[in-house]
Amino acid sequence: MNWEALRLSIELASLTSALLLLLGIPLAHWLTTSPWRWKFLIEAVVSLPIVLPPTVLGFYLLVAFGRNSPLGALYEKVVGTTLPFTFGGLLVASVLYSLPFAVQPLATVFAGVNPRLVQNSWVLGESRWRTFLRIVLPLSRKGIVTALILTFAHTLGEFGVVLMVGGNIPGSTRTLSIDLYDQVQALNQQAAAETALFLLVLSFLFLSVVTYLNRKEGASGGTDC
Repeated sequence: MNWEALRLSIELASLTSALLLLLGIPLAHWLTTSPWRWKFLIEAVVSLPIVLPPTVLGFYLLVAFGRNSPLGALYEKVVGTTLPFTFGGLLVASVLYSLPFAVQPLATVFAGVNPRLVQNSWVLGESRWRTFLRIVLPLSRKGIVTALILTFAHTLGEFGVVLMVGGNIPGSTRTLSIDLYDQVQALNQQAAAETALFLLVLSFLFLSVVTYLNRKEGASGGTDC
């Protein structure tokens, strides 16, 4: 087991999950409650990474953040380095690639909150913000946990986007999935088997928790009460 690659993968997955929670909660709530007729276009953009080949997303990120692009040139001028082939580039790519795995569970659980509870809170004089914090979020906690688990697990196993945007730099962009690929290429079957087994067991545990939460949610009648 490459412990340096494991540490980097856990760090990347943790930061990605935290950022997606901050971005996903307001975005999912807006998608759930907004009356805007064209919001389906935003929903399509959010869901695009599910069907888009990771290499395609990685390519466009390289183009968008390369030195020859305005955004890439501005980033290099402010930060002093380019975004591709850095941990920061991996983080941006991971956030975009795992976005639907955070937004979709959150949107589902927000849509399941009984609107009468929200309306009663407004009638009682609570602001929309306080209603969201005191009514919607507590009733959506299982969906929030599900979003965190799915984004963490999805980021931990990323390969295509990571390889395209980050390359294979030890200690900087070589994640556990990249290390597994290297071990297979080097015909190091023992190390590859250990890494693959670790990722398999971890994925199984994550999915078991998500399945348990969803079954418990269904048995308790959702978030209507």
